[in-house]
Amino acid sequence: MSAPEPFNAGEPALAADAGGTVTLVEGSTFCLSASTGDIQPGSTHGFYFRDARLLSRWELRVDGHAPHPLSVTGPEAFAARFVLRRPPKGGLADSTLLVVRERLVGDGLRETITLDNLGREATAVTLVLHVDGDFADLFAVKEGRVGGSSAEATAAGSDLLLRDRGDAARGLVVSATGDPLVAPGALSWRVVVPARGRWSTEIIASPRVADRRVEPQFRRGERVESSGPARKIKAWRRASTTVAADDPALTAVLRRTESDLGALQIHDPSRGGRPFVAAGAPWFMTLFGRDSLLTAWMTLPLDVGLALGTLQTLAEAQGRTTDPLTEEEPGRILHELRLGPDSGRVLGGNHYYGTADATPLFVALLAECLRWGADADAVRALLPAADAALAWVDRHGDRDGDGFVEYQRATDRGLLNQGWKDSFDGINHADGRLATGPIALCEVQGYVYAARLARAELAETFDDPATAARQRELAARLRERFAEAFWLPERGWYAVALDGGKAKVDALTSNAAHALWSGIALDEHAAVLVERLADASMDSGYGLRTLSAEMGAYNPMSYHNGSIWPHDTAIAVAGLLRYAHLPGAVELAERLAGGLLDAAGAFGGRLPELFCGFARDRFSPPVPYPTSCSPQAWASAAPLLLVRAFLGLEPDVPRREVALRPHVPARWGSLRLSELRLGQVVVDVSARGTDAELRGLPDSWRARVG
Repeated sequence: MSAPEPFNAGEPALAADAGGTVTLVEGSTFCLSASTGDIQPGSTHGFYFRDARLLSRWELRVDGHAPHPLSVTGPEAFAARFVLRRPPKGGLADSTLLVVRERLVGDGLRETITLDNLGREATAVTLVLHVDGDFADLFAVKEGRVGGSSAEATAAGSDLLLRDRGDAARGLVVSATGDPLVAPGALSWRVVVPARGRWSTEIIASPRVADRRVEPQFRRGERVESSGPARKIKAWRRASTTVAADDPALTAVLRRTESDLGALQIHDPSRGGRPFVAAGAPWFMTLFGRDSLLTAWMTLPLDVGLALGTLQTLAEAQGRTTDPLTEEEPGRILHELRLGPDSGRVLGGNHYYGTADATPLFVALLAECLRWGADADAVRALLPAADAALAWVDRHGDRDGDGFVEYQRATDRGLLNQGWKDSFDGINHADGRLATGPIALCEVQGYVYAARLARAELAETFDDPATAARQRELAARLRERFAEAFWLPERGWYAVALDGGKAKVDALTSNAAHALWSGIALDEHAAVLVERLADASMDSGYGLRTLSAEMGAYNPMSYHNGSIWPHDTAIAVAGLLRYAHLPGAVELAERLAGGLLDAAGAFGGRLPELFCGFARDRFSPPVPYPTSCSPQAWASAAPLLLVRAFLGLEPDVPRREVALRPHVPARWGSLRLSELRLGQVVVDVSARGTDAELRGLPDSWRARVG
């Protein structure tokens, strides 16, 4: 048999999370397993495809026993190598049989199992792979509502066929080399491995959807680095800006960021193959309005095409009618798209619109795309969608005509809270009481402010001065009303929301920092807010807490009430640097970014969706949150927002300008962006401290440095 292929596509890293679960992801395919490679029944482990779990058991036994794990590494997000050994024979301390499982996912699963006999005599081995499936919806697995196997298993020659009893058109075909004995539920081999010899088998699991086999992104016998997922990540890297720093820790995090964002991209053939980014593994491997938009925003320094593809995909799904069940409204941007077997019963349907923030973020990102060099005709084609989005803000988002966007779910099946803190208890008063709706979130008003300025800028670019003037006037009026309605002068921060009675929900939260990022905060308010955010009740030492430790609902182990979300901290850092002229803003930004990157190092270079908000001087390294997604899109993209913010990098391709206002932290040393594409122009950027250099800019362009 052939030797195992070299596994050198990227820098090896530990692939298991703190709970010992290994996550592999490629587009809409992902696999969760133990650190042995086993998919264990009765857990959330599984091989998932298009929001359904196809494999619920995939357990390897060597001579009737589970092999002992030695290590697990993953050079890319879609591949892993599990190194194990056969349990030693009775009375012996050592084993002479090495077992290596090499796994690759991409519209299917491929596993190569290699046995290396390190002993001086031939060894007989019985190898059994137990296989089962339940074809359960993703949410049913997550919520523990799976009753057991629903697969009908049959042997067909050298193939094992699994078919969904509830939908005969769905299934999975498992085939293997090495002449296995195939029986319902298992493939087995009885082999003799010569002294110092090697034996291997290759197993492929191929989904069937609508009674048609899905073509996997790999071929039998193909090296991992030649597979479809590897080619996709290589193309992504070739097209992307190279970002590096003298600080090796930051460089390693950025490398993992690039790999994970490439693996989380979905290229939908039905939409011309244009990319959008899934929200995160394991539970959100689909299009999310807010998550996908913010991730695309953060990823602009790497590739503007991802943002444009995300906008085009969301525009196609934009609300057209009014439907209380899905919360669709004309102009509203989708919250999430689901494809699983139960998708019609999840949050009212497979297209669910219950979010208050995605719609203004759509407009804001469209203008940002144009600044970063997106095709002007493609942006112009999306202006009707942007205008429909702002019409939603005016007609449906502002429920009571007070000038603010509020939310309240249409039925009891929708999300109770519809901002980024969308858990049921995510919005509360300083004393811990839950806010009652309709709720107007502070950060959403900032997003609307940014959206109006963005639409004004688009109008100016496309020679529509009347629209530009109207949107700028609306933005200015919103900023004034926001300052009056949300500022808490006796406390020194913005209310997280206005409740249904227009009372200020007065908890100190990270949401207030989003008002800095959007620019809606007045300077006099921002100066005080910087001091409040710098307090130890907010700065955990590993990032900004979602809720101050002095608030009544604070719980560092909660989802939204005291935990640390990397994207949230990165947005706060970007907001602080927008107000870099204020005392303490740059210092706090550096401290928060430094803590976040230290946390990334503790998590193997990959920032998770969130982690617990305990103080650094109490628990170091940071404490993981048990069900955190990893990789997760906006957490993966957060380091890119840090880089952009500390560079003060603001291109404006239509006006042929590039601004650089660097405040690069000393620990980073030199920060470099190579082959940054701004439309038809390619430039290199380097910065250290407050000094920067821009190379390759044509003479017809203007550079503003410092």
